[in-house]
Amino acid sequence: MRRLSIAAALLAAPLAACVPQAPELSFTSIPRPSPDDPAPQGIAYLCEGRQEVAVVYARNRASVTFHDKTWRTEYQPTGEGYRYADAAIEWTGRDDLASLREAGTAKPLAYNCRPNRRTS
Repeated sequence: MRRLSIAAALLAAPLAACVPQAPELSFTSIPRPSPDDPAPQGIAYLCEGRQEVAVVYARNRASVTFHDKTWRTEYQPTGEGYRYADAAIEWTGRDDLASLREAGTAKPLAYNCRPNRRTS
């Protein structure tokens, strides 16, 4: 019986050292539609601080929703990546990383945004 309790203690010791890890966030690549695609396509982005930006893309426009506010933006050609803007904000990105900023400033409203799921 003593051998059994020693074996159990030896097996339990490594398990006691295990510390629960925070769940790892994984992102699946969700392609953003072409700017001239006429069919509306929605993508929800998860940003730094677990904030969400919802974007519906359709024919050179994007409706960008953050918190309780929605902006209707126009596509602006860029050398790299993409940019949708209006007088108040700009939604810019490259590949699977985007940010929402106040127009004309470097102040981000949401940053390190990655596609999380399709919304429409």
